[in-house]
Amino acid sequence: MKLRLSPQTVLVLDAFLEQPEGWMYGYDLSRVTGLKSGTLYPILIRMAERKLLETQWETMEAGRPPRHMYRFTPEGLRFARANMTSRARGGLDQVALGLVEG
Repeated sequence: MKLRLSPQTVLVLDAFLEQPEGWMYGYDLSRVTGLKSGTLYPILIRMAERKLLETQWETMEAGRPPRHMYRFTPEGLRFARANMTSRARGGLDQVALGLVEG
């Protein structure tokens, strides 16, 4: 699975890992990650295209616009856990080697 793990993508993965089974709105992800919509939504689109996220529209009562919701697919959850674990391990290795301060 090819997905560039930019710092912004890592923020998005981390936000989903906080509630790995739950649906999240783009607006809520924006608030949690601090990412602007022009950065966040292309990441969400790429993740959905790679089958890491499933999406659905939630329709509210009449007169309110529908909201797009996102959550991990089983493959997406495995991908996030594997990549975030390896990143954390790499970060700890760098601290242990004195390359960065812990």
